[in-house]
Amino acid sequence: MKNKKSFRTIDFVYTALGAVLITLCSWLCIPSVIPFTMQTFAVFAVLSLLGGRRGTLAILLYLLLGAVGVPVFSNFGSGIGALFGTTGGYLLGFVFTGLIYWGIVGRLGRKLWTEILALTLGLLVLYAFGTAWYVIVYSGEKGSVSVFTALSLCVFPFVVPDIVKLALALLVSGKFPRDIISK
Repeated sequence: MKNKKSFRTIDFVYTALGAVLITLCSWLCIPSVIPFTMQTFAVFAVLSLLGGRRGTLAILLYLLLGAVGVPVFSNFGSGIGALFGTTGGYLLGFVFTGLIYWGIVGRLGRKLWTEILALTLGLLVLYAFGTAWYVIVYSGEKGSVSVFTALSLCVFPFVVPDIVKLALALLVSGKFPRDIISK
């Protein structure tokens, strides 16, 4: 029987630091319908630096802090309303990015190509989930909106910047000793 690693004190510290990094990057914000932030960079970097388990837990901690009222979201937002509003699907989609990364890198090993694959697939699922959420919530609150309109507002302007953020996150995380930080 395979012995599962226990979650040590250092794992809690790294997870908390990951949530702090996501928070700090969410505050770097250009307001718009979907705020342009560095959150996606932070999610990519946290996953690459900390690994799937701790990185995904850092994302969950970040969302939990925001849900209970700590102003961790863009524009110093917080609350359950932010998670269930029109753009909340993109925040919740970060969890899927983490789980996809964790699953792919856990199965195929931690190589540059697996990280690129995992983060790219995670980003695509994030876009799909967030856009579907946006269409459903927006339609319920303000009236019908087409998927193309939602994509035009919420995805198309972010594709190139998010690819740059992904590359930057992998570049930055490659500068740290992975045998110490990531698990």
